[in-house]
Amino acid sequence: MTVSLTPTQPVPGSQVLGYGAARGDLDVPNDDIVGPINSSDEWIRQRTGIISRKRASADVSLLDLAKKASLEAVENSGLTGSDIDAVIVGTITFEYHTPSLAALLAYEIGADGAIAYDMGAACAGFCYGIGQADALVRAGTAKNVLVVGAEKLSDIIDPTDRSMSFLLGDGAGAAVVSASDVPKIGPTVWGSDGENWKTIYMTHSLLEYKENPELGFPTLRQEGPSVFRWAVWHTADMIRESLERSGLSVEDVDVFVPHQANMRIIDQLAKQLKLPDSVVIARDIEDTGNTSAASIPLATHRLLQEGKAKSGDVCVQIGFGAGLAYAGQVVILP
Repeated sequence: MTVSLTPTQPVPGSQVLGYGAARGDLDVPNDDIVGPINSSDEWIRQRTGIISRKRASADVSLLDLAKKASLEAVENSGLTGSDIDAVIVGTITFEYHTPSLAALLAYEIGADGAIAYDMGAACAGFCYGIGQADALVRAGTAKNVLVVGAEKLSDIIDPTDRSMSFLLGDGAGAAVVSASDVPKIGPTVWGSDGENWKTIYMTHSLLEYKENPELGFPTLRQEGPSVFRWAVWHTADMIRESLERSGLSVEDVDVFVPHQANMRIIDQLAKQLKLPDSVVIARDIEDTGNTSAASIPLATHRLLQEGKAKSGDVCVQIGFGAGLAYAGQVVILP
């Protein structure tokens, strides 16, 4: 006997309804961290463009940051927590392997019974989440999806590390994705390059730490020059592909929000893409730092709040980081 199942009803497209943001409560200027890495404020500014970064106090948890950003995103979307039926969180710094941050967050914001899961796509996590939310909504599987990028990177840095510790900050950014009569989120260009995983990595595994505590808790490291070259050359091609698949060109772009990894990478990407002078480029890294999965929604939220970006603008966003994982898409801003 052949059984025919009733399919879900797909919808034409999806859209971002609103953003929310939460940054660490502490301002940490370069002068506060140069001692352990034997460096200077000038060296950090020249190499990264960072003047200060936001970090969270010991009593501010990752869940606290994620909840604050999520509640704002839900409110800005004209919804309540009970309207959210899926929660996707991109993070590599939640202190528990299980349960997921997403499950706890769903409960905290009143999204009872929501689909909830975390992703470990590092700096590409938010764009991975937007790609998945778009697919869930268009397939008719979910109506309103909360996508969150949340990191407390200060928990997993070595203050003496000169490779990347001075880059990192803490924060959470969130967006609500819902149905739209016309597509307002373009096709996601995404993937990974596992061959180059050692360019951004942990010093050792948790199992190694368990067996030999003298190793110390694992912390982040990177091969800066390799990451810089990979990001500039590969990411520009991905952005062009995302525009092409959306039926657009560079001339159609109003806002460019790359992962806030390094100001030099942002400048080089703009140069490679030959972005018109009219394009608004996110540079949130200057006083927020690199917040990994949180960086893109934090930067977008800031541009909207400051009036530098507006509703209806064509925004290209791209995330890239450890894995090496990458993802990006075109989004029409809410």
